[in-house]
Amino acid sequence: MSSGDERGYGGQGRSADPYSTIGGTRQTRTRLPDGEGDGYGGGRRPARASRSLVMVVGVVVLLIAAIAFANLGTSAKDDGNGGQGRAGGKPDSSSTAATGTRPVTGKNGSIPSGFAHDEQGAQSAASNFAVALGSAGMFSPDTRRSIVEATHDPALVEGLLADLAKAYSPGLLENVGLNADGTTPSGLTFVSRTVPVGTKVVERGGDTATVEVWCTGLVGLAGQESTKPVTSRWFTLTQKLKWVGGDWKIESSSQTEGPTPVNGDNRASTADEIAGAVQGYGGFTYAR
Repeated sequence: MSSGDERGYGGQGRSADPYSTIGGTRQTRTRLPDGEGDGYGGGRRPARASRSLVMVVGVVVLLIAAIAFANLGTSAKDDGNGGQGRAGGKPDSSSTAATGTRPVTGKNGSIPSGFAHDEQGAQSAASNFAVALGSAGMFSPDTRRSIVEATHDPALVEGLLADLAKAYSPGLLENVGLNADGTTPSGLTFVSRTVPVGTKVVERGGDTATVEVWCTGLVGLAGQESTKPVTSRWFTLTQKLKWVGGDWKIESSSQTEGPTPVNGDNRASTADEIAGAVQGYGGFTYAR
């Protein structure tokens, strides 16, 4: 998302890189209309014409917020609930272990809901939100609304949707290989997926939580005539969550590149193999 005091989905220039937290708009920061605070704790990056709006996916994507989070030191030590390793040292063995808590069974449309009001629940929510906001559904106005309503604080939804309507312009859609109306060219399969690799709670205070989600993602067009082949990206999505109406919702989100591993020796699959995999393999409900 763009930096500065404008909404994260305002009129900044869009990137040639189609992948980001929210379905490829390359927005990585959002701010509430009152413009308080940075919203993400880190230093701001200057706005660049090549990277603007957003999210996960990434976007991530995402909304405008400034919340004073109570720092309980969860990023520095393991509190027995979030499984955090000690800062500056090797992580505890529990930092990558499952909590044993079963995934949620509720659904808000197609998106999991009913997360626990604790660190495990916040991590599960952030992971599932990253998947939804980095999906191909964000490129269609109808499904975009349902995704945003399911993942964000209701008080911020309409403003975000208005910004996203501008962000997903015909020019951006054509840039990722879609038709100007957002449909996929005949004979091709549009791919936009986010896959969480790990999560970490960096702040927690009562009804708020800040969660980092390390992700890899796919974006592009699969098919014999594609000029936008499916490529992968690695990024970290930081989501500020708030407990609203008995569930976790996104207040704001930012995205940074990496950590990115060295590419392996895998042979690149054919366009038909990629298209078949996308059509044949579904997603997951994520739980920490």
